[in-house]
Amino acid sequence: MHVYEMRAEYEGGTTGGAIRQWHMTANGELTGLCGHPVNEDSAKQSDETWGHTREKFCHVCGALYLRQVP
Repeated sequence: MHVYEMRAEYEGGTTGGAIRQWHMTANGELTGLCGHPVNEDSAKQSDETWGHTREKFCHVCGALYLRQVP
């Protein structure tokens, strides 16, 4: 069973700026389910906050996540 968490993608690609969107990652990987890399020091959130963030969520990550969780 996978352990999921959300990781931030930042405007301009640098950690600490405005969050552009969230990606879903699995098992501590630094790549979203969509294949987009995320920074090691990017903000994290539990997968339970999916759908409850002010910033948008990666559409592809969301679709893949929904197909993988029971």
